[in-house]
Amino acid sequence: MAATATEHGHSEPNTRRTLFESEGLRTFGLACVCAGLAYAIAWLSPANAQLAYGLGAIIAVLPFAFSAARKGVGGQPFSIETLVTIAVLGALPIGAGAEAVVVVALFSLGELLEGFAAARASSGLRALAELLPSEAVIEDNGARKTVSAAELRVGMILLVSAGDRLAADGKIVSGESELNEAAITGESRPVSKAAGSEVFAGSINGDGNLRVEVTKDSANSVVARIGDLVAEAQATTAPTARFIDSFSSWYTPAAIIIAALVAIIPPLAFGGDWSVWVYRALTVLLIACPCALVLSTPAAIATGIATAARCGILIKSGAALEMLGRVGIAAFDKTGTLTLGHPVVTDIEGDSGELLRLVAAVESGLSHPVARAIVAEAQRRGIAITFASDVRIRQGEGVEGVVEARRIAILSPRAAPQLDPSMAVLIEAREREGKTVAVVLVDGQISGFIASRDEARPDAARSIAALARLGIRTLMLSGDNQRTAEAIAAPLGMQAEGELMPSDKLARIDALKAEAPVLMVGDGVNDAPALAKASIGLAMGGGTDVAIETADVGLLRDRLLGVPDAIRLARSTRKTIVINIVIAVGLKLVFLVLAVFGLTNLWTAIIADTGATIFVTLNALLLFWTFRPLPEPADTLRVGGG
Repeated sequence: MAATATEHGHSEPNTRRTLFESEGLRTFGLACVCAGLAYAIAWLSPANAQLAYGLGAIIAVLPFAFSAARKGVGGQPFSIETLVTIAVLGALPIGAGAEAVVVVALFSLGELLEGFAAARASSGLRALAELLPSEAVIEDNGARKTVSAAELRVGMILLVSAGDRLAADGKIVSGESELNEAAITGESRPVSKAAGSEVFAGSINGDGNLRVEVTKDSANSVVARIGDLVAEAQATTAPTARFIDSFSSWYTPAAIIIAALVAIIPPLAFGGDWSVWVYRALTVLLIACPCALVLSTPAAIATGIATAARCGILIKSGAALEMLGRVGIAAFDKTGTLTLGHPVVTDIEGDSGELLRLVAAVESGLSHPVARAIVAEAQRRGIAITFASDVRIRQGEGVEGVVEARRIAILSPRAAPQLDPSMAVLIEAREREGKTVAVVLVDGQISGFIASRDEARPDAARSIAALARLGIRTLMLSGDNQRTAEAIAAPLGMQAEGELMPSDKLARIDALKAEAPVLMVGDGVNDAPALAKASIGLAMGGGTDVAIETADVGLLRDRLLGVPDAIRLARSTRKTIVINIVIAVGLKLVFLVLAVFGLTNLWTAIIADTGATIFVTLNALLLFWTFRPLPEPADTLRVGGG
């Protein structure tokens, strides 16, 4: 991937911008100057009008003639430029030079608009490429040293002052701050970071000073990799675009043949006027230029992919974008996808503050997920965690230790002494909810219990509801037991299938694909086979390599609302493509009929074609200007009990 950073991540958008700002403008400017001079000469010297129009048209059409010749040598003899060149040169012998020179100017305007669409759709990608600073400050033998960002290597220590932009991905060695990652992940609010936290190139440091160990050089940073993948995605051809390319390959020669028949048959068979029917044939030829049709799909696809990147959604290809718009079923993994990926304390039975203080003291040195959840809850409540001595693991039962001369035991309900019937009922109820219960004993007497569970993400319910509004059926495919899976899924309003082995998940996805295209949403690590098996795979992430590389679609933010956002965007893109194709084809058909019956001319033909090009361009860009992600939930998840 590093090798393609320059090729795909940076040069392509810059090339598009150069074409739009230089070549396209030069061609349009030349055509306008030729038309202006020709009309000025014709006004000043009417006798030389036809000569002026002819020379102006020939000079103005030269860039298109050269382009047609290059494409012809490259194996594409029937290009759009070929149609325009034939039509313009054919207009001169029949005295239509005034129209011919204006036709070139209007056609070059259409070409300029195509360049504008490509440049605008790539603007978000160019912004990514420009995120990385050109220089960075490193720590070199205890001294500060400024180096080029290209010189950064893994293991170097970056010194990042308040307000600086990071030049490479890394891990904070020391310091605390809030970083603005909006340009990379789409997260609008600054994210708190401390020692051990991962940080991304292009992030803006807040008000703290940081020492950051470089984990990837600038060419391999998240920004560079996103740039590569978005550029590659925009360069791929979507199924609809492939169809239109195939259609154009026979449509263009067919248009030339039809125009030739229009020019030849009426004069030869019915004694028609040659100049009249040649003029009509040239009009047919210009109307047949499939500019708007050819632009209709790639403009929308490129804009859709760029819009997604701006919203923190990485879509790998035009095919993936189109498939997203057809999804009818969304299957979710549970742990780390619908849930937070780690347990949180949900219930405390007994004197919650004192119980939590004692238990946290015993659990504070342990790495078990439930132990971490209990310590995190104590810290969240501001409880000072005291020292525990003689901490012992009771294999398969729990843990015990001494806190302030009292022996504290945290045991599973099966390992605890005889439970009070009322407490046994409470514990059974919590376990039916898929929660893990730890019974707390103080000096051998049961004092209460603490329940924990891997809870649903704060935005899970809203995400599933949003998918339901889109008409998408949702279900959970989990390796966890059925009771736990249902306990998480039921409040979210979705189906749950638990106790599934990886092979079972693949079989279920196969069965679901027989009903409708299936989107599989997972964390991108242990869900890789299911992500690959589904019609389209979407990996959750937080700007991680997994989110970027595993699936067809990656969420750069750890935000479940990105799933309905991606589908909404894909459907909007499909709608844009359909509207563009209908307008482009509809206008062609209407004006072709009018041209054959002599009810239109070269002027209106090219104006109609340019108008259709303007429409499909603006309609595609409308997506970029108007699409907004779903808002974050106003409330946050309650992760404590008491």
